[in-house]
Order: sequence, then C-alpha cells, then structure tokens
Amino acid sequence: MASLEDLLEKTSRTFALSIPVLPEPTKRQVMIAYLLFRIADTFEDASHWSPALRIEALREFRDLLSDYTPAEASRLAAKWTGNGPSPNPGYRELIEETPLILEAFFALDPEAVPSVREHVFRSAEGMAGFVARSDGGVLVLNDLDDLKAYCYAVAGIVGEMLTDLFLVRRETLLGIASYLRERAATFGEALQLVNILKDSAVDVAEGRSFLPRSASRSEVFELARRDLRIAGEYTLALQEAGAPRGIVEFCALPAELAWATLEKVEARGPGAKISRPEVFAIKQRVHRALDRGRPAVTTAGGRR
Repeated sequence: MASLEDLLEKTSRTFALSIPVLPEPTKRQVMIAYLLFRIADTFEDASHWSPALRIEALREFRDLLSDYTPAEASRLAAKWTGNGPSPNPGYRELIEETPLILEAFFALDPEAVPSVREHVFRSAEGMAGFVARSDGGVLVLNDLDDLKAYCYAVAGIVGEMLTDLFLVRRETLLGIASYLRERAATFGEALQLVNILKDSAVDVAEGRSFLPRSASRSEVFELARRDLRIAGEYTLALQEAGAPRGIVEFCALPAELAWATLEKVEARGPGAKISRPEVFAIKQRVHRALDRGRPAVTTAGGRR
C-alpha cells in the first residue's frame, strides 16, 4: 500500500517540495487536502472519458465526502480505477488509494475537516460545471472573465482553503486574516495561469483550450504577472506578521518557481520548464533569505 507521502511525490512536483516544510499539524492537513483536490482534478482532466462519466465521478466523490463509509470508498475506488481515469500511473494509483486518503482525512483535527470538505465540494461542483460545457469533449473558454472563473474553481478555492488552515489556532495571524483572505484566491489563480500557459500545447492535444478565444496570450501573461505580485504580497504579509517559517517558505517556493517558469515560457514558448538545478537554486535563495530575515520573495511591490 502506498503512503500519503508516496502519493504526493507521484502527483505533484511543486507541492511535493513545499508541503514537507510546513509545521505540524498543518503539514498533514495540507497534504491530505491536496490529495483530495488532486482526485477531483483527475476526474476533471479525464478528457478520454465522456463528460457524463466525468461529472458522475465528481458527484460520487462529493457524495462520498458527505456520507463516508470504508466500504463505499472501496467500491467507488475500484469502479473509478477500472474505468482508467488517467494515463498517468501516479494519478491512477491516487484514485486506487482513495480509501487510504479518506481514512486519513476523517482522522484529522475536527477543526480542519469541515473547512477542507466544504472547499473540495465547491471546487468539484465548479469543475463539473465546466465539464458540462464541453462540446464534443472539448472545453473552450471565451474570455478573461471565463478564464478567471475556471481558475477560481480549480485553484482559487485551494488558496482560500490553505488560508483557513494557516489561521487555525494561530492568534498572531488574526490581525492579517482579512488581508490574506482578500488575496488567497488570486494566489491560486496565479499558479494556475502559469500552468495553463506552460501546458497550453498539451491541453489542446488532449481536448482542452484554456487560453480564451477573445484574449491574446500577452493579456494572459500580464494577468499572471499581476497575480504573482499579489501572491508575493500575501507571502510577505505572513512573514511580517511572524507566521511560522514553514508557512512562509511553503508560500514563497511556489510563487518563486512560478515566476521563473513564467519567464521561461514567455521566452521559449509552451512546454518550457525550469531545470532541477534552477529549482534547487530557487529553494536555496528562499532559505538564505529566511535565514537572514530578508523578504522571502522577490515578486511583490512591482519588483518584477
């Protein structure tokens, strides 16, 4: 049987780097929450399934979170796995191990479970709405507002959930709670926009087109840059308020990696990625900044 840590490594590059730096119990809460969102994402991304089958799986997953039993989790995991949810072996294993993830989820702190569940509900519902719009299995977004609505469903809600978890039992952060919540969805949108720009060629090949018909690529790049600056502001607010170092680092790493990726994609086109040595250098830069009490990110206040 896979461990939760194994599943994280197999289904995420960025978050497998950043989640381990979080303090407990937040680390375990975020890891399990990420895996739940990744299950829903796998169904939403299953373009080889009919829209009806994808919507059914999302609904079954939501129902399972509402009325969980180990037996029903095992039954549905076997059904979903048998339908071949993804060509990616890591995602297939994720779906197969749904019972393990749900068992761990319902064993979390009672303060975390309702919040995470509600956010996963909303995201799965939003995903189902976009799947239902698919025409011949192809989803096309119309304009920047449509793109922002999609990013909110699949990533902005994740930012809101993370913010809720960061604030649990951390009274020192209550003074910036509203500031964080105003920027949380934009942080998630920023990371999603970078992924959309990076993966645009693959998405088209798999029956998706997340770059809106009525907006230029340059407009999407500019929106991503604006959002990443806000992500930087969010991170610096945590740092200045005395949040645990692991939470600041967790936010800084994806923001800095996203900036580097955005710059490379803009220069070289879709599919461009930052190398492992570049990832390591960014991690070290964040570590050094935190060691010296300097800003953990270089992405706020118009510095890029």
